[in-house]
Amino acid sequence: MPPQPFTTYVGTSPSAPAGLASLDAVAPATHDFDLAGLRLSAGEGRRLALEVPIEPLELGSERYLAGPPRVPVELSISRMTGGGYALRLRFCAKVLGPCMRCLKQAAPSVKVDAREVDRPGGGDELDSPYVREETLDLAAWARDAFALAMPAKVLCREDCAGLCPLCAADLNEAGPEHHHESAPDPRWSKLRELRLE
Repeated sequence: MPPQPFTTYVGTSPSAPAGLASLDAVAPATHDFDLAGLRLSAGEGRRLALEVPIEPLELGSERYLAGPPRVPVELSISRMTGGGYALRLRFCAKVLGPCMRCLKQAAPSVKVDAREVDRPGGGDELDSPYVREETLDLAAWARDAFALAMPAKVLCREDCAGLCPLCAADLNEAGPEHHHESAPDPRWSKLRELRLE
C-alpha cells in the first residue's frame, strides 16, 4: 500500500476550543495515548492537535512551571513498515519561575521539536521509553522534552543585571551608578596604627 498523507484527527472536549482535540477526549486520565486505537496501516500517518499538562520542574531548589497549564501540542504519528511507530512532538511553552539573577518572575519561551521511534525487536536505539504495548506516555514525553529545551539560565531578560552582592539591591532598578565604598583591607590594619615621626 502506498504511504497515505497525514491527516488531522480532531476530537472534542468541553474544556477545549473548537477544532482542538484535548487529551481528555482521546486518552485516559493517566495521560497515556492509545496508538493502536488509531488503526493505522503501514505508511499511514496522523497529525493531532492536543493539550497536555506538564508537571513542574525543580532546578536549583526553585520550582518552574510550564505555561499555559495545558500546553497545546502537535503530535505526528506514522506507522512504519514492519511494525512500530515514528513519532514527532512539537509545541511552544513558557518557563514560569524566578529569574536566576534577580529572583523576579521570568517567563522565557521555549520551542520543542522532539522525535521518537519505537520498533519492537529493533534494539535499544529503536525502543522508545515512552511507548509500551502501543501506548504512548505523552505527558512524560512532553515533560522530558520541555526540560531538555529549557535554557541553561532562566532569566527575566537577557541583560538582567542581577542583585548587588553586598546589599541585594536590584541592579536593574538601581542602575549603573549603584556602588559601595570599598572596605579597607584588614591585612593592613596594623600598619595604619603605626605613627611615623
